[in-house]
Amino acid sequence: MEFFKLKENGTTVKKEVIAGITTFMTMAYILAVNPDILSATGMDKNGVFVATIISSVIATVAMALLANYPFALAPGMGLNAYFAFSVVLGMGYSWQWALAAVFAEGLIFILLTFFNVREALFNAIPKCMKYSVSAGIGLFITFIGLKGAGVIVANESTYIALGDMLRPQAVLCMMGIFITAVLMKKDVKGSALIGILVTYGLGIIAELIGWYQVGVDGYSLIPSFAGGFNLFNGLGNVAFQLPSLSEIFGSASSVVNFIIVVFSFLFVDLFDTLGTLMGVANKAGYLNEKGELPRIKQAFFADAIGTTVGALLGTSTVTTFVESSAGVAEGGRTGLASIVTAICFAFAIFLSPIFLAIPSFATAPALVIVGVLMLDSILKVDFADITESLPAFVTLIMMPFAYSISEGIVFGGITYVIVKMLTGKRKEVSGLMYVLAILFVIKLILSSPSLSIG
Repeated sequence: MEFFKLKENGTTVKKEVIAGITTFMTMAYILAVNPDILSATGMDKNGVFVATIISSVIATVAMALLANYPFALAPGMGLNAYFAFSVVLGMGYSWQWALAAVFAEGLIFILLTFFNVREALFNAIPKCMKYSVSAGIGLFITFIGLKGAGVIVANESTYIALGDMLRPQAVLCMMGIFITAVLMKKDVKGSALIGILVTYGLGIIAELIGWYQVGVDGYSLIPSFAGGFNLFNGLGNVAFQLPSLSEIFGSASSVVNFIIVVFSFLFVDLFDTLGTLMGVANKAGYLNEKGELPRIKQAFFADAIGTTVGALLGTSTVTTFVESSAGVAEGGRTGLASIVTAICFAFAIFLSPIFLAIPSFATAPALVIVGVLMLDSILKVDFADITESLPAFVTLIMMPFAYSISEGIVFGGITYVIVKMLTGKRKEVSGLMYVLAILFVIKLILSSPSLSIG
């Protein structure tokens, strides 16, 4: 255990194990969601399931060994939807073509990391935004948790609204939040993980007594092993299926679209990862007095390796998961927690019925409580200075409102540069931040639905 420097980081093996399991439990939903989304393209669902697990294990272990951080990685939400519904089903390209774009993105990330470009971008983000990113992620994952439990639902007139609070998912979620909060107040170790398991257990009881009805409310919470473990059979159908160069570069339009898709993946993954690292690292106390993250280059390498390997195995972009903050909140401070999370992912291959039976309403309480804990970083922002507080506030609110960590950084960065320029504080803005602001504006223009080309 000397490799992970537990004493130097003020942690213990027990804390790291609990943190690693907690992180896995809060992000285990990706095992069900990612195969479901990517299978819409015609990809083998079982194959994607195994590819998701293997790529997550490799990337998370790389994070542990290279950077010694308690961050877990897996195929990212949003990017998998863009892969399936925009690139394949929308643009009409094959899923093999889309995997090639993800593979190219991974290679570019490796180059950017090698030449310290990503590290420079991280350091260029001002402190006020780094503090607000952490709080914004707290609101974002809280929103994710409440949405998954049905406490918040979509609404045509108001966009979001309160769900049916008499549905078992909503009731059990709220019970889980209160249980977790009480456990945390009593300083019970592993309170977030216990809250997840207790909420899940209550859900099983609700199903057995007939309150939670499978046919109406969702799927059974009781794991079934009837299907066996024949999951590896489908991996060969999605792994190492990159298309030939002639398919990618067969026409001018294909080349142009390939470049656009690659950089779309690149941009979202880059700033999602930047935001996640800023937020979770700030909560864990890793940032130094300059707001820099030690060993960030190694962390970025783990992310890039995960994306490249994931594309070869048959899944969309692998990225650092914001749910890692749940493990950090449980005391995780080193790569040992990541190793534990990776082990959980590996076991999920053989115990998939159990892990996939844990519903989103059971993990929601942990996400809500972690969201509360991450809000305190906003107190470090100088609210007496509008040029600091406004960019921080915009970053904070745009993450849950736009349902994207990267969009929060985009709007916050543009606001920061403009407000500093208009108030005579140009010298406080780094040259790279000016460049980023211009790129952010271009990104917003190119991604606008109002823009019609051709």
